[in-house]
Amino acid sequence: MATACPPLSLPSTSLLRRSTRAGPSRRPLPTVRCSVVGEAVAEAAVAGTADEPLLVSAIRGKKVERPPVWLMRQAGRYMKAGYEKCRLVKLEQYCQNFVQNAKSYQNLCERYPLFRERSENVDLVVEISLQPWKVFKPDGVILFSDILTPLPGMNIPFDIVKGKGPVIYDPLRTAAAVNEVREFVPGEWVPYVGQALNILRQEVKNEAAVLGFVGAPFTLASYCVEGGSSKNFSKIKKMAFAEPEILHTLLQKFTTSMANYIKYQADNGAQAVQIFDSWATELSPVDFEEFSLPYLKQIVDSVKETHPDLPLILYASGSGGLLERLPLTGVDVVSLDWTVDMAEGRKRLGSNIAVQGNVDPGVLFGSKEFITKRIHDTVQKAGNEGHVLNLGHGIKVGTPEENVAHFFEVAKAIRY
Repeated sequence: MATACPPLSLPSTSLLRRSTRAGPSRRPLPTVRCSVVGEAVAEAAVAGTADEPLLVSAIRGKKVERPPVWLMRQAGRYMKAGYEKCRLVKLEQYCQNFVQNAKSYQNLCERYPLFRERSENVDLVVEISLQPWKVFKPDGVILFSDILTPLPGMNIPFDIVKGKGPVIYDPLRTAAAVNEVREFVPGEWVPYVGQALNILRQEVKNEAAVLGFVGAPFTLASYCVEGGSSKNFSKIKKMAFAEPEILHTLLQKFTTSMANYIKYQADNGAQAVQIFDSWATELSPVDFEEFSLPYLKQIVDSVKETHPDLPLILYASGSGGLLERLPLTGVDVVSLDWTVDMAEGRKRLGSNIAVQGNVDPGVLFGSKEFITKRIHDTVQKAGNEGHVLNLGHGIKVGTPEENVAHFFEVAKAIRY
């Protein structure tokens, strides 16, 4: 019978050993072994314990049997195929669960065509968040939401338009407009987020970690100043370089609000929270140090005062030029995109921080053999401590669902 991967030895040179804040130095790397394809799907023993999910244990530098795995954007839009495609996976349980949930998501989109209809309804948020969990059993179940969800509660009207993306109706480009932005109070404006997180914890227990997320101050400010997505970020940079005091005022408002939002998510069941600073990498290093880094650090410091054990993950796409600066934020995990070699990323980040990633999402359009090879390469370079296996970005629309299933099978069959 075919196995998910050949025997694989991880040389010690592939890992910059991670010493946790409270842990001793680690053992030499053992050999990785792999079990039969499909076998790992049903293995509850390595999916979590009564005390702590596997993902949280790995982030904390504890000895785990395999790298935990989840995928950014694992819920929703790519789940469209039918049984004929799914059966290629040759796992009937996958097929049955997949078809049921794929049809369910399509039906939800037909009944609720607007993204905000789906992301601001507690029942729909829970249902969509759980769909990949029911099919693939990832080690992380992330809340179905959007980084812009808090904006109405800050007096910033917005919408997400199909085919166009986020639209800020009244872009913030003057001091007067920024002065109208108010502090976000999650319990008043997004109670459905807290309710959904509580339900997700009840549903998955500790078999997976429930993940929350927020947008970083500079990324949120970019959307709000630009009026939506941007290719050249000229408006936010004009404000930064011509009227920096206005931008700093806006960034501080987002900083206070996002720190509160992370705490709210943690209080309602999130076991880790990812901070998305998608547009910070549009900044030069010196400008990152002024307009992003201090605000990220302020968020982390504030959260750690009240929630010292909450793992915080930072993701910034295209961050190769800023990599050494990201640990200065104080986060527990840096999520790498695929443009950074995992082994090099480990060395550049240092030994006191965990990593997440970083398989190219495009790999999921390749053959099963190619996907397997890239997973093994990433795990080998990341080493056997402090690594959460993920993509380097979200799953792309049109990704073959059977390849997503294969990704999880191979990942969950790995043993350190």
